[in-house]
Amino acid sequence: MSQESVLQLLLVPVIAIAVAAVARRREWSAPLLLVLAGLVLSPVVPGYQLDPELILLVFLPPLLYSAAIDSSYTRLKAVRRPVALLSIGLVLFTTLVVGWVTHLLLPELPVAAAFALGAIVAPPDAVAAVAVARRLGLPRRVVSILVGESLFNDATALTVYRVAVSAALGAGITWPEAAGRFLYAAAGGVVIGVALSWLLNRLLRLLRDPLTENTVMLLIPFGAYLTAEIVHTSGVVSVVIVGLSVGHRMPSAGFGTRLLSGAVWRVMGFFLETIVFMLIGLQLWPIMSALGGEDPWRLAGMALAVFAATVLARAVWVVPSIHLPRRLSARVRRNEPKPPSWPGTLIVSWAGMRGVVSLAAAFALPEEFPGRPTILFLTFAVVIGTLLIQGLSFPALISRLRVSNEQEIFADNLAEAGAKQQAATASLARLEELAAEGVPESGEHVVRLLRKRTEHQPLAAWERLGGGTGPEGEETPSGLYRRLRREMLAVERDVLVRLRDEGRIDDEVLRRVIRELDFEEANLERE
Repeated sequence: MSQESVLQLLLVPVIAIAVAAVARRREWSAPLLLVLAGLVLSPVVPGYQLDPELILLVFLPPLLYSAAIDSSYTRLKAVRRPVALLSIGLVLFTTLVVGWVTHLLLPELPVAAAFALGAIVAPPDAVAAVAVARRLGLPRRVVSILVGESLFNDATALTVYRVAVSAALGAGITWPEAAGRFLYAAAGGVVIGVALSWLLNRLLRLLRDPLTENTVMLLIPFGAYLTAEIVHTSGVVSVVIVGLSVGHRMPSAGFGTRLLSGAVWRVMGFFLETIVFMLIGLQLWPIMSALGGEDPWRLAGMALAVFAATVLARAVWVVPSIHLPRRLSARVRRNEPKPPSWPGTLIVSWAGMRGVVSLAAAFALPEEFPGRPTILFLTFAVVIGTLLIQGLSFPALISRLRVSNEQEIFADNLAEAGAKQQAATASLARLEELAAEGVPESGEHVVRLLRKRTEHQPLAAWERLGGGTGPEGEETPSGLYRRLRREMLAVERDVLVRLRDEGRIDDEVLRRVIRELDFEEANLERE
C-alpha cells in the first residue's frame, strides 16, 4: 500500500474525530453532526464504500459489547417484556409492513427481496439509541427500554434478513424452516453467551492483573461473535449476553481493572462511533452512482413512502404493545404496578433511528440480488431520514412533553448519601476495633486521619443534595476542600515537572507520583 493510500485511509478518522470534538465542546449531537459532515464530504472522497464484513466483524462486536457492559442487567430484566415486544415483535412487524409497501411500489421486485429490505431497515441502531437517549436526560425506564431493544433487535433482523435473501436467490424455504432457523439462532446465541460468560468470569478471577484482564476483555466481543457465527447462531445475542454478565460482575473486580476498563472502552467506543457515523454519510456518493439513470422523482417518492412506512409501523406497534398487555393481563399489572406514561410511550415510538447495521446488511447483498441498487438507495434514505428527522426533532419532543430524569437524579443522590453513610459507619466501627487491638503511639495520627477522611465522604454526598451550596448560597466545606485541594495539586504537579526538567528526578519517578495525584484529583472530580 502506497503512502498516499495510507494517508487517504487516515483522512476519515481524523476528520471524524475533529467533528466529534467540536460537537462535544459545543454540546451538540455528535452522531447527527458526523452524518451531516459525511454527506457534505461524500462527493469529495467518493472511494469510501462501506465494507459489510468490516462493519459486522470489526465494528459491531465491540460497539455492542461496550453498550452492554455499560448497561444494567437488573434494569433490563425489569423491562424484559417491552424489550422482547420491541426487539422481536416490532422487528417482524416492521419487516412485514415495509416489505408489503415495497412490493406495492415495485411489483417487479420478488416478494422475498421486498421483505429483505423490510428486515434491513427494521432494527433501530444501538449506537444511535445510546448516544441520543442518554445525552437528553430521559427517564431511566425509557432509556433501559431503548437500549435493551437496540441491543437485541439486530439478532432478529439479521436472522430474518438471511432467510429472505436465501428465498430471493432461489433457495426454497418454508415458514416452519424459517421459524426453526430463528429459534436456533436465538437460543444458540444465548447458550454460547452464557457458557462464555462462565468461562470468562472464572478466567478473570484467576488472572488478577488489571492489564492482562483488560487485554483479554478486548478480545471478548470478537471471540463471542465469531464463536456464535461459526455454528450459525446469533453472534449479536452472544456478545450482548457476555457484555451484560461482565458488566454485572465488574463491581467485584479489582479497582485497577475497573479504572482501566472504563478508560479503554470509553476511548474505544468514542473512536468507533465517530468513524461509523461519518461512514454513514459518506455512502451518499457510492449509492447514487450505482443507481445509474433511474428517475430521481420516482426514487424520491419511493424513499418517502418506505421511510413513512418504517416510522408509522413503529408508532402503530408501540402504543398497543405497551398498554394492551396491562389491560389484558392481571399478572402484568401485578409485576408492573406503575402504568407506563403516555409521554414515555410517545418518546419510545419516535426513537427509531437506524444506523450502520442496516447499511452493512444492504451492502452485503450479493451483486446478482434482484433490485440491489434500489434497495441500497432506499436503505440509505431510511437511515439518513431517521437520523436527521427523528434525531433532530427528538430534543424538541422531549422538551414539549416536559420529560426529564431530575427526580431520579435526586433519588440517586439521596440513595448514594444514605449508602455512603452506612458504609462509613461500618468502616469507622472496623477502624475502632483495630485501634482497640493496639496501635503504636506513633501511629495514632494515622487513625485520626483515617477517621476524619471517612467522616468527610458521606458529608460531601449529603451536601450535594442541596446543590453544592450552603443555605445562604455560600460555599460548603466539601466544596471549599475540593477547590483548595485542586489548587494544591496543580502546584505539586508544577514542582514535580520542574524537578524533572532540572534533571533532579527521572521521568519514571515523575510518572509514578503524577499518577497518584491524578487518582486523587479524579476522586475530587467524582465528589
